[in-house]
Amino acid sequence: MARVDELFSAVWLKFGSRALSSNLVVPKAGAAGAAAGAASDLVFCDRILGLVSRSFAAVIRQLPAEMVLDVLLFYLVLRALDTIEDDMEAFKDDEAAKCRHLTAFADSYLGDEAWSLDGVGEGAERELLQRFGAVSRLFNRLPAESREVIRDITRRMGAGMAEQVGVDLGQGTADLAMYNRYCHAVAGLVGEGLTRSFVARGFESAAGGANYGLANSMGLFLQKTNILRDYLEDYVDGRAFWPQSVWREFARTSDLGEFARPTAHGGGLYASAFDAAADPQGGAVIGKGTRTSALACLNFLVADALELVPDSLEYLRRLRTPEVFRFSAIPQVMAIATLEACFDNPQVFSGVVKIRKGQAAQLILACGTMPAVEAWFHDFATRIKRRTPADDPSRPKILAAAEEVIRLTAASAAEQRQRAAVRNALPAAAVAVAVAALATRYLGVFAGA
Repeated sequence: MARVDELFSAVWLKFGSRALSSNLVVPKAGAAGAAAGAASDLVFCDRILGLVSRSFAAVIRQLPAEMVLDVLLFYLVLRALDTIEDDMEAFKDDEAAKCRHLTAFADSYLGDEAWSLDGVGEGAERELLQRFGAVSRLFNRLPAESREVIRDITRRMGAGMAEQVGVDLGQGTADLAMYNRYCHAVAGLVGEGLTRSFVARGFESAAGGANYGLANSMGLFLQKTNILRDYLEDYVDGRAFWPQSVWREFARTSDLGEFARPTAHGGGLYASAFDAAADPQGGAVIGKGTRTSALACLNFLVADALELVPDSLEYLRRLRTPEVFRFSAIPQVMAIATLEACFDNPQVFSGVVKIRKGQAAQLILACGTMPAVEAWFHDFATRIKRRTPADDPSRPKILAAAEEVIRLTAASAAEQRQRAAVRNALPAAAVAVAVAALATRYLGVFAGA
């Protein structure tokens, strides 16, 4: 059976592990008056959370009971703001209206229990804005310090998003500075806000104020990984973020879309770059000569993201609450796995690269301790180092970034290898019986996931 370890991890996560048990307390039916209203609002917010972020919802719900509602609402507030920023159709003839919504959201809309917005976004995001009063009612019941953190970050994020309205992003951000500024506005601020929330609720030390720079790096690492992975989708949508000052150094033309052509990302050289059987006419084009300029650009940006990892690891080392650690670690480990999957991969330019569900389950289960987290970072950084092409123009930059991560995580990786050796010494028959007992149930559950 292929990837038995991933299969077992997925089944254990689904049926045996309590790693992501929910701590969100939803009031039972039967309450009256204000309590009934609050219960209805909470049921709505929990349902919408699961619809707009199926994977991240479980990570939020496992936070301590005193913290989970703060973060749930924080996430929904920012998701609503992002829905306004992301809708290109609703405001295509009135960008000034979009700017007004973004800059007014924190101080005028958030907390106004009568405010809602129709006709923006799609699906669950549209419903979230249509029934935003439920979010505001629960928000108004939070402690004052929690409300201020959420409002402040929303205000600053809205201002940052408004700066980008009207900016032509068809060919990406102008340069690395603007790339970093955008990532800070949409992700770095989230890291800061979450850290402040953890401190406000007493789950992390007040000395964590020094962590805000580290939290910003964590946010940038996640956002940059997403931007690399989403190259094609963003380019097609006309809102790309690869910095022009970088990609123009690698491209032959002045169009970022050049990288989507097989002749730019290794067609004929990489097995995954071009399917000659599916596109025989393209064979003639490939035969005229191919380059790997797109991959070289991609690898440079992977190294740029990888340079943020030391800050991410240091942030995680400073956390003291297990649930907060898990909440923070899971997205980071998923990001390094995704980054490694994207590295030197032509499929970034023809679709979306995703990690396997079984592998994701393995990573989630590993996020209970810092040594296990570091071991995975060590593994993925080592893979990047080994796969770095000898002729890649950014090879020194890539190797330097990967080797620093390897150095920082070497001790934990060695410790985890020793533990794995002990586990592997268990009778193979016992493992086979356990897997066989769960396999049928696993396949039934995950076939429709």
